[in-house]
Amino acid sequence: MSDDPETPEVSALAINVTIPEELRWTDTRRGEEFTLSTLNVRLLPDGSLAAKAYGRPVAGGRGAYVSFAVPDRPELAALVAAAAGRAGELWAAHRGPG
Repeated sequence: MSDDPETPEVSALAINVTIPEELRWTDTRRGEEFTLSTLNVRLLPDGSLAAKAYGRPVAGGRGAYVSFAVPDRPELAALVAAAAGRAGELWAAHRGPG
């Protein structure tokens, strides 16, 4: 938080990232299997990143909006880091309100 009253307080920064097909995985919650296809990545106040995975039931249908832990795999960590870097580039290049 800034002491400068002219500096807006930003409480959260989050991005959604599509998981490439070759990196997707399945996980089970409440007896239902999900294919995880999206990451929600948050920038924490200390500058570190936190990620959760979301997806759809393998059997089809909408299913519940339930988060899953992201496995500790180097290729997923690289995806999270690359996506955060890309998001930073996009934010830095913004052109203001449309």
